[in-house]
Parts: sequence; C-alpha cells; structure tokens
Amino acid sequence: MGALSQLRTLYHLTLSPIRGETHQQRLDSFYGGQAEDYDEFRKRMLHGREALFDALPAPAGGAWVDIGAGTARNGELFGERLREFGSVTFLDLSRSLLKVADERIAREQWANARTLCADATEIDLPDGSADLVTFTYSLTMIPDWFAAIEQAHRLLRPGGVIGVVDFYVSRRYPADGLRRHSYFARNFWPFWFGNDNVHPSADHLPMLQRRFQTLQVDEHYGKLPWVPVVRAPYYRFIGRKPAA
Repeated sequence: MGALSQLRTLYHLTLSPIRGETHQQRLDSFYGGQAEDYDEFRKRMLHGREALFDALPAPAGGAWVDIGAGTARNGELFGERLREFGSVTFLDLSRSLLKVADERIAREQWANARTLCADATEIDLPDGSADLVTFTYSLTMIPDWFAAIEQAHRLLRPGGVIGVVDFYVSRRYPADGLRRHSYFARNFWPFWFGNDNVHPSADHLPMLQRRFQTLQVDEHYGKLPWVPVVRAPYYRFIGRKPAA
C-alpha cells in the first residue's frame, strides 16, 4: 500500500467529517472515500482474523453468514474451504463496501456467495438457517450490539458455531480466567476508537459467553498503523449455540 493511499485512509479515519442522519448514511460517509484502500490498511490493525478462520469449521453444504462483512475479505481467509459451503452471505449496511465485495465475489468466482445490504439488528433470514455466523471487527461498530448478538443466536441452528474477533476492554472485575486491563486502558481505548464510531466494550465478551457455549477465548494486544509503542486489546471468541 503506497504512502498516498495510507495518508488518504488516515484522513478519512481521523479528519474527514462523518455525516448522516441514519447509521447507514454515517457508515457510507465514513467508508465512501476509503473503500478501495480498506483491506490493505486494516490488515495491519485488525489482528487475529487469520487465526480465527483457521479455527472455524466450514461444514460441507452448510450456510455461513458474515455480519458486518465489509469487502468480503473474510472469504479469502477461508481459502478453498469457502467453496465447501452451500451458501455464503456477506452482510453489511455500507453500500460502498459491498460494492467492493461484489467485485471480489465476481473475481474469485465464488458461485455460492452473495452480498446482502441489511441492518445487523434486522436480518431477514430464517431462524436456524446458519451453521456459522461471524463478526470480525464489526460488533464494536453496531450501536445496538445486543440485538446483533440476538440475531446471530436466532440465525444459528442448534449446535451452530459463532466466531468473533474485535477490540474490547475488560470489566473492572472480569470473570475468572479473563484478563484485567488497567484503569488507563479501560478508559483510553473507548475514547480513542470512539472518534471513528468504534466502541470497544467491557460487555461484549461476557454477553457472548452468556448466550453461547464457550469453545475458545483468546485475549491479545495488537499494533496499530502509524502509532508506535501502544498496543490495542482485542479478543477472539468461538462459541456454540446449545442444542434445544
């Protein structure tokens, strides 16, 4: 990624005003000028996606719904295993990003894949129709994230798997086995990311563990482009919807 492209993306991340009355309008205002450079810049700051998809199943003939899919780059992280699914739905509310996703689907000739422009809290897909649901750095951008998790739970069949990777902060007193962040980290990162309508929460991971059977939880820190020394906290969660 060239320096000019990086600077253009940084401008839209930090200085470009975000306009719009609805969440969709604000998303397209934010992403419209950086959609083409989205993947190259963010793969340097959105850590843990490769490890998540290495650990996720790709059941033959199954259905995968990627919520907040953006440009559909997650399809590439599955590699050839993506073609084993019966159906793949890349869902996002930003038309700017989905335009890039449609181009990727056509280029890669993913005959089983499609895009769906929809709100993550109001998904018009049948109950129990998915074998796998994923959120990769999208849950922190959904204002009503409670409803998004409930939608994921509704979409999954009993025994279906959910995979999430995202920024977060810990609770002041986290559950046993989970990492405890400093007072500075718990307050700094929501402020830092909040300027871009990204909202790391202390409650995402506990809510996921409440609604799904935990299969795997990892907590890490990752580098940020153009920001030396500091590392942002992120987690990976893999869970299963309990059998009815």
